[in-house]
Amino acid sequence: MQFESFSDFIAMGGYGFYVWLSYGSCALVLLSVLLSSLHDGKHLKQQVKLQIEREARIKKAHQEQAV
Repeated sequence: MQFESFSDFIAMGGYGFYVWLSYGSCALVLLSVLLSSLHDGKHLKQQVKLQIEREARIKKAHQEQAV
């Protein structure tokens, strides 16, 4: 489909509002999934780090009790 001008492209033959609304909502959903995944990954890494430190403290305490 060819458009005569940029405004015709934006109008999309009278369906521009629905077309651009669907593109915008899809972009918003994809962006929110990306940000959520990045946040969850960061949170998971922090939890793993805390778990490793906790296990190291427990192991050290057991070794001190054995001595």
